[in-house]
Amino acid sequence: MKMVVVAECGLRVGTVVALVLAACLVGLDSQTKYILFLDKTVTYKNLNSLIALVYVDIAAAAYNLTRLVLTLLMGGYRRSRSPSSETSLNAPIVSWGCYFLDQMGVYVTFVATLAALQQCSLVMTGQKELQWLKWCNKFTRFCLQIGGGLFCSFIACILMALISFISGFHLFRLYSPTRFLRLKEITTPPPATATVKTLFN
Repeated sequence: MKMVVVAECGLRVGTVVALVLAACLVGLDSQTKYILFLDKTVTYKNLNSLIALVYVDIAAAAYNLTRLVLTLLMGGYRRSRSPSSETSLNAPIVSWGCYFLDQMGVYVTFVATLAALQQCSLVMTGQKELQWLKWCNKFTRFCLQIGGGLFCSFIACILMALISFISGFHLFRLYSPTRFLRLKEITTPPPATATVKTLFN
């Protein structure tokens, strides 16, 4: 169990780094070109999907950072060595909440990244019916930086999917393998004095 907690912490660190990098690459991206006697500047604010992606990445990074800090402060290593204490009344509730939040983080981030990718693909190829011009022919650096941000966001989605598997493992190991949605019975070790008495009797 100790290795599982270490793997979860490592995945959350990688997720936070990827999400922060994606938000910075997209949110700080801008390029100015002189077109038709005017200075034209493009930023992520020109596309609504990129604005949503920046906010989603920041929120997901804050959530994973909070979960990482809580795991370290609440002694995840110590709790993993005492599985009997995890079958209390509060443990399943907390585990279900963490599991659903991890799942929601994956889905929301993945949907936001796909929406941004779809709108950016229209910007790259252009759309005559909608009179959309090809931005990447003139704003090449802007498009490359946005592509790097989308790549980091997809990497973060993969890492969060792995984290959700670990959250599911933490949740369902609290239940009995033979009875459907039945918690495992709490087995408390006998006190040390009773053990000593039985040895001498």
